[in-house]
Parts: sequence; structure tokens; C-alpha cells
Amino acid sequence: MTGMTSSARPFLNRRLAEFGTTIFAEMSALAVSTGAINLGQGFPDTDGPEEVREAAVRALRDGRGNQYPPGPGVPELRTAITAHQERRYDLSYDPDTEVLVTAGATEAIAATLLALLEPGDEVIAFEPYYDSYAACIAMAGGTRVPVTLRPYEETCDGDAQRRFRLDLDELRDAVTDRTRLLLINTPHNPTGTVLTREELTEIAKLAVERDLLVVTDEVYEHLVFDDAEHLPLAGFPGMRERTVTIGSAGKTFSFTGWKVGWVTAPPALVSAVRSAKQFLTYVSSGPFQYAVAEALALPDAYFTAFRADMLAKRDVLAAGLTEAGFAVFRPQGTYFITTDIRPLGELDGFAFCRALPERAGVVAIPNAVFYDHRDAGAPFVRFAFCKHTDKLREASKRLADMRKQG
Repeated sequence: MTGMTSSARPFLNRRLAEFGTTIFAEMSALAVSTGAINLGQGFPDTDGPEEVREAAVRALRDGRGNQYPPGPGVPELRTAITAHQERRYDLSYDPDTEVLVTAGATEAIAATLLALLEPGDEVIAFEPYYDSYAACIAMAGGTRVPVTLRPYEETCDGDAQRRFRLDLDELRDAVTDRTRLLLINTPHNPTGTVLTREELTEIAKLAVERDLLVVTDEVYEHLVFDDAEHLPLAGFPGMRERTVTIGSAGKTFSFTGWKVGWVTAPPALVSAVRSAKQFLTYVSSGPFQYAVAEALALPDAYFTAFRADMLAKRDVLAAGLTEAGFAVFRPQGTYFITTDIRPLGELDGFAFCRALPERAGVVAIPNAVFYDHRDAGAPFVRFAFCKHTDKLREASKRLADMRKQG
């Protein structure tokens, strides 16, 4: 054919060959083609605070950020990030040397792993994991070593609660002489697990003992529920000097399209990450950086109301999924609910999710895509509840109707 190469070598390099199109693109396309309610991809269907959006408009009109912003990020945002870390967690960072603004948390993850890994380095990540982790480790030439969060059931005040739990012994056993870093995500997507003080203490001890770097993805830091508490790993003994902490405005302020994320770490680590980041996007999101600086300074009432709204939505969808016959893992954090489809007589999450838009008019994500051990994730399916309450109720009704119809 005209214009085609005769080379037998595949176009896509072998490090990325296993990944293909993300499951989010596939399922969102199904949502569009079938008109289904999309509870798959994790983006809100309501914009964030009006004053934050107006701050972006004001920056555009004032000519702030319309040209290349500074490589590390605009000073106003870097200062706001350090003030946020100080106010929330009593963690002090220098805005000039210990903060780097990125094109969302996804670029922060990519730049960090590309900067810190050499080919053959091992990276321990909790599975199920956000899918970009595996791709970024592969692009850096690293080897991912999954430690699986296991489902369990506990009784609290007479009620059975399903959770996912980290096995600390399994984590310790996974560390070898080739382990370069631990990639931690808490609150955890997709299981909704929030690591406890005791678990984080043991992780910190392990990192110090084995002299490991740690990358912590904390983008859901403001979405913790019930008795859970978000505790940055960088605040534990011996961890500040070895930890790269990743944050994001998209998840906290519901402007996911702005793609504003950040890294906080000691100067040498930030410098390394910046060396990789400058050849990815170089800079991004100029006017939005000024708006996010204002967003981070919002009063506590905003964060409290945001969390309360998501908690109410969690409970609406959790009740609806339970009524529809799913076994529900009620999340302690994030805006996702993981369910077990085996009570519905289903075993294959991929097949279930691909058929669900036609069967019920709802889109979800199969958790197996987040696992190396696909069998361990096969019966689990993730739903996002960062949507209008009416939409969550309608989705619940459709799923219940599907169950009745068999």
C-alpha cells in the first residue's frame, strides 16, 4: 500500500506493547456510543468553585500565564502549595527549591519515575494500581513488583464491612537488592483503602532500613471518610529526605481538565524530577496555575463541604449497588467504589463491563486492568460516584432492573 513501510519491526516500542489503548478510553467510548451513564472514568460532572473558575478567567484577561510560565511553576502557586502542606500537615517546604508544578499528577508520576529509575531497577507498587504506574515504570526501563491488597471482611458495631488490606509481611518480602523505590498510593485508587498510621509507620521503617526512595501519590488527600485520616508519608521519621509527594488540583477542586499537579520533595529530588519533566511538557496550564493558587487558600469550609458532598454520594451509590446485588467494598477514601460481581453469578469483570452498557445502560471499569495478577482482580469492578446524585440513583435503578431481568 502507498505510504506504508515494509519494515517487519512493530511501530510501538516493546516497553509499551503490552498496554495498548487505556481501558478508560474504551469504556468512555462505549458510554458515548450506547448513551449509558458513565460511572467509569473518574471525572466529576460538575465544575468546581465559581470563584476558582473566575480566578482563571481573571488571569487570562490580565495576561498572567498566557506565555510560558516559569519551569518550576509560577511563584504564587509554589508558595500556595507550601502553605497548604504547612497548614494541613505541619510539613515545611521551600517554594523555590522543593516544589515542582506539573501537567497533572500523571506527568508528575511519569517525570519522577523517568528521573529516578535506571533499567533493571525494581519498583514495588500496590496492586490494583492506577494504570499509568505500570506504563511509566516500563518507559523508564524499570521492573514492577506488585504487592497485592487483599480483600477481607471485618465486623464493626455489628455491621460487616468489606475492605482491602496491605500485607506488611508480603511487602517486606518483596524488597530485594534491586529495589529502587516504593510507589505508594493513599487514599488508594481503585480500592478506596486509606493506609493507617500503623501501616505507614512500618512502611517508613522499611524504607529507612533498606535505604529506599518512596514516591507517594496523594491526589485524593482531601477525600477521606468515616474514621479514616490522611497522613503524608513524608511526615514520618526519616522519610522527608527520601520521599517525593505528588498532589493534584483536579481531584480536590473538580477541574480535572486543567491538569495542574505538583511534586514536593527535597531539592536534590526535585532537581532530578525537573530534569525529566522539562523534556516532557516543559511547562503547562499557565493561567490555571494562578487560579489553583487561590483555590489552595480557600477556607476550611470548602474542603469540609466538598468531602461531605462526596460522602453523601458514596452512600447513595453504595446503597444502590448493594440493592442491585453487588458485594460492596465501602471506600474510606477517593471517589470510587469497588464491587465484587460474584454474587450476581459473574466471574469475569472484563466481560461484565463490556456488556454492561447494553445490558443496563451503565459504564464501569474492570479492576483486573489494574493488576499484574489478573486472576486476583477478575471478579472486581469499579464505579465512580463523583457524579450528580440523580445520575447515581438512576444508575442504581438500572442495575437493579438488570438483576431482576436476570
